[in-house]
Amino acid sequence: MSKNQEIADIFDKIADALEFKGDDSFRIGAYRKAARILREYPEDIEEVYKRGEIQKIPGIGKGMSEKIEEYLKTGKMKKYEEAIKDIPEGLLQLLEIPNLGPKTLNLAYTKLGVKNLSDLERVIENGQLAKLFGMGEKKVENIKRGIELYKQGKERIPIGIALPLVEEIIEELKRYTKKIEPAGSLRRMRETIGDIDILATGENNIEIIEKFTTIPQVKEVLAKGDTKASIIVKTNNLQVDLRVVPVDSFGSALQYFTGSKAHNIKLRGLAKEKGLKISEYGVFKGDKKIAGETEEEVYNVLGLPWIPPELREDRGEIEAAIENRLPVLVEEKDIKGDLHVHSKFSDGVETIEEIALIAKSLGYEYIGICDHSKTSKIAGGLDEDTLKRRNEEIDRVNDKIKGIKVLKGMEVDILADGSLDYSDKILEELDFVIASIHQGFKKNVTERIKRAIENPYVDIIGHPTGRLLSGREGYDVNIDEIIEYAGRFGVALEINCYPDRLDLNDVNILKGKNKKVIFALGTDAHNIGMLKYIKFGIGIARRGWLTKGEILNTYKWEDMPLRRRKK
Repeated sequence: MSKNQEIADIFDKIADALEFKGDDSFRIGAYRKAARILREYPEDIEEVYKRGEIQKIPGIGKGMSEKIEEYLKTGKMKKYEEAIKDIPEGLLQLLEIPNLGPKTLNLAYTKLGVKNLSDLERVIENGQLAKLFGMGEKKVENIKRGIELYKQGKERIPIGIALPLVEEIIEELKRYTKKIEPAGSLRRMRETIGDIDILATGENNIEIIEKFTTIPQVKEVLAKGDTKASIIVKTNNLQVDLRVVPVDSFGSALQYFTGSKAHNIKLRGLAKEKGLKISEYGVFKGDKKIAGETEEEVYNVLGLPWIPPELREDRGEIEAAIENRLPVLVEEKDIKGDLHVHSKFSDGVETIEEIALIAKSLGYEYIGICDHSKTSKIAGGLDEDTLKRRNEEIDRVNDKIKGIKVLKGMEVDILADGSLDYSDKILEELDFVIASIHQGFKKNVTERIKRAIENPYVDIIGHPTGRLLSGREGYDVNIDEIIEYAGRFGVALEINCYPDRLDLNDVNILKGKNKKVIFALGTDAHNIGMLKYIKFGIGIARRGWLTKGEILNTYKWEDMPLRRRKK
């Protein structure tokens, strides 16, 4: 685990402890923000410390800087030790359970002696939790559902952790291999991963295995043979498996180990109909191997074009391939800009000028600044006067920096009655508007979003289901109804690229595609390191069968089919 991640985890634990003890929300928010900045910061914090530049990290003030330096010098942080004092070890981990807030946990601890998950499950089953003041059967049922989600989440690895790790490992090994690729659900860009598998081929199997088991990321070697090896890496103690195959079987092995199981079963059935046998070793006609070096060969010999990995879920992709109607999926090179970035004016880290310069260096034609609106006070929401100043700053930056257009967007809260946080007069002055729900997740969400869609100045609905993969089910929303309504009114639905959201997911994207909905990619970046998350959104968009023309970000700004331009 990197020091960035290590210290970020400590800051989050301090925030958890403060929240558990009922401390003030300002300090809690400060620790959460510092944790987020460290996780996303592109440079090793130890190197920054050696240069004496920790306070130069945007968003890290004097107090947080001193705590980071203390930890790097001593391996301890006094504030952390103070915060967790008198809290039983493991208790704060229960705050990761959806629907279990700090007040409820504190009550369960002080009144029922709950100190761990087993204790919590016991007081749920014997009915004690439901009898506590302010609880009841409905709340307890929600917590039980949260425990199920919590356990499921522990069994799978978020793609936001798995993909960067595998990319690092592949970078270490690629000069020793002829070909090397991730396999399994990671290559299919599923939002969570069961096992981390890498497939390679090259001239010297032994050398590849040796290099794999000695890369800097290795914490422990579990197994090491001539063609297979397994390691535990320092990041989150995850297991990574490498398999080295012959060059002439790499394509068939990659196809086989990419899956999915359902896709491969159907493919084997198709091969059988043609008198062929398909396996990880190749495609065979009798005893003769007729394909296997590349995936293209494997599919072509079955009479099919190559099928992108993201589609291999047995959702009709083989039938579409047979009928030559596979979509030409969106690619990263098609993206002309990011439509959801927060600046220092709300809860972002960088200035608008800094964001513009980075966006330009990424080759973007535009970047959408979408700060929070005034009701989101905890996120530094902008009142009307501050919004005016921010828009003037965007004008200044656009005059100064050529080759990139900074767009005046806003992430505007959808209020309890479905109205928006600003008047239509204010909304009209913006280039585009993302309307999002940030509170009242159980209160008439479907009707609130529908009312927001009806507003002529709303162009995009942000993170439409509100789910977090780390442990939040999301809003109580009829997403099918929202999809139908968005298609009818010409409002885009966001694919939020933040790896803990990936909202909409692939299933709902495919539903939207079938309803002729248009989509928008937004990283929800709060610092420039998060702009790289666009690749996760692209992966989920591809899993939802989306083509270039179905995503706003693939259009030039002047050609973008925004809802307000269709009037």
